[in-house]
Amino acid sequence: MKLQDLDIIVTAPPHPGWGGRYWILVKLTTACGITGWGECYASSVGPEAMKGVIADVFQRYFEGENPENIERMFRRTYSSGFTQRPDLTVMGAFSGLEIACWDILGKHRDRPVWALLGGMMNERVRAYTYLYPLPQHNLNDFWTSAEQAGEAAADCVARGYTAVKFDPAGPYTMRGGHQPALSDIAQSVRFCKAIREAVGERADLLFGTHGQFTTAGAIRLGQALEPYNPLWFEEPVPPDNLLEYAEVARAVRIPVATGERLTTRSEFATVLRSGGAKILQPALGRAGGLWEGRKLAALAESFNAEMAPHLYAGPVEWAANIQLAVAIPNLLIAETIETPFHEKLIKRSICVENGFVSAPQAPGLGIEVDEALARAHPYTGRDLHLQMQDAPCNYAEGNSFQGGAPASEP
Repeated sequence: MKLQDLDIIVTAPPHPGWGGRYWILVKLTTACGITGWGECYASSVGPEAMKGVIADVFQRYFEGENPENIERMFRRTYSSGFTQRPDLTVMGAFSGLEIACWDILGKHRDRPVWALLGGMMNERVRAYTYLYPLPQHNLNDFWTSAEQAGEAAADCVARGYTAVKFDPAGPYTMRGGHQPALSDIAQSVRFCKAIREAVGERADLLFGTHGQFTTAGAIRLGQALEPYNPLWFEEPVPPDNLLEYAEVARAVRIPVATGERLTTRSEFATVLRSGGAKILQPALGRAGGLWEGRKLAALAESFNAEMAPHLYAGPVEWAANIQLAVAIPNLLIAETIETPFHEKLIKRSICVENGFVSAPQAPGLGIEVDEALARAHPYTGRDLHLQMQDAPCNYAEGNSFQGGAPASEP
């Protein structure tokens, strides 16, 4: 087998747009006609520029190569341009191409990818979801309404979920970490209280932040949330100083989780060695792909740490997450996003049932991509997949931040 052709599709999820403004899907085809799908989770340059990066990485390190040679292609890409260090954009391109190679290998051997990563460890994968507005909720009010969050959490539990995630803690800005406003701490406490009352002991609370606090600010917020026993305190400080996670972990009695903005095990290793986190959240379309994810899971085992694959993207990366989750012993939980577009794009070939995902049995990633649907929704905007806010935290009037990709118009 030799890799021959590359196709790149940038598709935009329609209203409400959960999963970001666009998803970058890659399709690889071998000289013998086997196709594989991957997804690149990289947003530090625009999608047109990213298409050029993906094409460059493919032409330099994948084209004409046997898709079995994952390690060789990784080392060549990781070393590109005399680097041998994590590069968010280049490794994002590599990750999507690498995932597509595993899809090809599974189809060639008529086996699911998990069977090639060590076999089945978990027959079912526990799933969690963000809290999203219910039909009766207002899209603008929902993000600051603890009452509506409790209603959404109760709905998730009624559908079988045993964990829900939410992020009411204020803006993440290009200015770096900040001290949380007292109003943001109070709002975060209200959310935890309302959701805990709504779900009782039936579901874990996953408190999401996005690196928006200073170390001291994260500690103030985290300590205020301790009475509600969240399962994790996610990415409490910016990822550009990985050693600060350890100070938060020592001061807050909630497990620290992180990883969606980290790439390759070299960055995750710093967090593990310092004791900064015991729950790792790699985004496989950014972190280095499935093989790097499998290595990271093994590394985490040595530190008694668990894996919780991250998802704020499309269903191809999700399918890769599920394949990895089935194969590893230290799985905690995997993120999912349920929208009609996610489901239609892979023709419901993988789905959440009563809060869990059964191990896929179909070859490769176990999905069938609706290529025509993906092409029918091209991205025409100028914004990035996710974006930070320019304005600082509002200490006088409070904050109403809807995330890096607010709901799109119907």
